[in-house]
Amino acid sequence: MIKTRRTKNGMVTVTWVLPADVHEGPVSVVGCFNDWTPGTHVLGRRSNGTRSTSYTVNPGTEIRFRYLGHGGRWFNDPESGHDGGDGVILVQE
Repeated sequence: MIKTRRTKNGMVTVTWVLPADVHEGPVSVVGCFNDWTPGTHVLGRRSNGTRSTSYTVNPGTEIRFRYLGHGGRWFNDPESGHDGGDGVILVQE
């Protein structure tokens, strides 16, 4: 699941949320916003049985991303649009 929230300064915080049992071991969200660098945005475990990470962008930004799990396993978010394998989010203004 991907959530967005507008901040007081007009930016938008994008939060990636996965159930804790989707993939064993650490999971990172890797994309154009972090230069496709694994381990930069690791999804942290939450008390509600999910794990998540967030990043703040300007409204109107297009984000391309994928998840990278333990052992180099790439996988997509089932709820986002896909373009050649990458998830695509267009952050609304």
